Amino acid sequence: MGAEFLVAEGIYKSFAGVTALRGVDLRIRPGEIRCLVGENGCGKSTLIKVISGVYQQDQGLVIINGKPYQRIQPIEAIREGIQVIYQDFSLFPNLTVAENVALNYQLERRYRLIRWQEVKRIAKGALEQINVQLDLDAYVEDLTIADKQLIAISRALLQNAKLIIMDEPTTALTRREVDSLFRVVKGLSRQGISILFVSHKLNEVLEIADQVTVMRNGCIVADAPASEFDQAKITYLMTGRRIAEQTAAKTARPEEAPLLEVKDLTRRGGFAGITFTLYPGEVLGITGLLGSGRTELAMALFGLKPADSGQIYLGGRPIKIKSVQDAIANGIGYVPEDRLTQGLFLARSIARNIVAGSYRQVLDRFGLISAEKVRAVVKRWLTNLSIAAPSPEAPVQSLSGGNQQRVVLAKWLATAPRILILNGPTVGVDVGSKAEIHAILRDLARQGIGVIIISDDIPELLHHCDRILLMQRGRIAQEFCAGEISENELAGKLTGA
Repeated sequence: MGAEFLVAEGIYKSFAGVTALRGVDLRIRPGEIRCLVGENGCGKSTLIKVISGVYQQDQGLVIINGKPYQRIQPIEAIREGIQVIYQDFSLFPNLTVAENVALNYQLERRYRLIRWQEVKRIAKGALEQINVQLDLDAYVEDLTIADKQLIAISRALLQNAKLIIMDEPTTALTRREVDSLFRVVKGLSRQGISILFVSHKLNEVLEIADQVTVMRNGCIVADAPASEFDQAKITYLMTGRRIAEQTAAKTARPEEAPLLEVKDLTRRGGFAGITFTLYPGEVLGITGLLGSGRTELAMALFGLKPADSGQIYLGGRPIKIKSVQDAIANGIGYVPEDRLTQGLFLARSIARNIVAGSYRQVLDRFGLISAEKVRAVVKRWLTNLSIAAPSPEAPVQSLSGGNQQRVVLAKWLATAPRILILNGPTVGVDVGSKAEIHAILRDLARQGIGVIIISDDIPELLHHCDRILLMQRGRIAQEFCAGEISENELAGKLTGA
């Protein structure tokens, strides 16, 4: 592969006295697929931003193509061939595929007029570089996440990318889409383009990586060929402790009356004829590919997109859920998959986020918010959920992904729900926080709360659910009890293989 394309030597970076990077060394060769792993808050994102010029290191050197930079600027990093594809892809949803791929290319060349035929020709050529065909006139907002990712990659190639940094690229992809992405990544590697692949999914890391770099507490604690690692070893290096793959103790109480009964629930264009029961203390998994109706069902149960017909019974009593207020009044909480835009007020404090759904509980006798009651509620959930925060008044956006997810949980637990629906509860969460969130959910079930987990993380479903419902084309296709299906069998049924 030749000499290193990128070398980071002795990188230090601090924020307000907190050291984020401590003497980090990183080397990436042309055509290498390197995976960077570590718990939330370990320094991965800071390192990426130093390499790409978003942050300036306090000490150390970044060398690109043999050229040393003590203070590299983002435009210099781009000119050197470094491209970062973040989780939001930085695309324009109201523009077409061709426009998103090629307009930057034309703007860089300072064309005074847009040459539309050339835009399409350039976009088509960029997509062909990764053997992808998309409708050039389709609007990006109408595409799948997998297609958006391919557009971002094609755009990076037009900007002469030599190192593409992918931040959690498979978070919202199905297994089939992951396979397609990996084919593209391997093709880029064969062209001599380096890939820095940041992920929490350790099975995928071991599948795609040539080299693995493990970070903990701002330091690199391991750097070696992928063949020298397994998931258990990476987990130990990331966390400093051994985390056994636990199977949840079953807590469902089928001898009791059902907590929730759903009968023939239907929403046009989303799902049809959905019938199932949820028992007190049960953890019920719902899975299916994107577009199967699983998220639409969750949103209907929480009143975000109410069902058109069907019946819902809570504790044997018929209820109507036509709004979020109806769901909350009936003791139903919902933790969305996209916690950043749907689950949190990012610029607000941790305290305000926790009490956002339970403000009536913190009013004094005059109907005003009691600071004392707020402090009591916040302290309770910071302690109960082990939320690592410098202060309850710190903005929630300052927390790691795992702690942000716990704040979302705290917000709903403060409402004392009878049913908690979680859509992708551990998406984008590191392995240590993932285990702790699962332990929290098991504890909630033991308290008699009905828990619904919507996920396509097969190990998560098999190890932590009493039953699993498989949705296909908007209907429940099959139901499985814990222990009666293997990972490979469920994967096959999920993908239709």
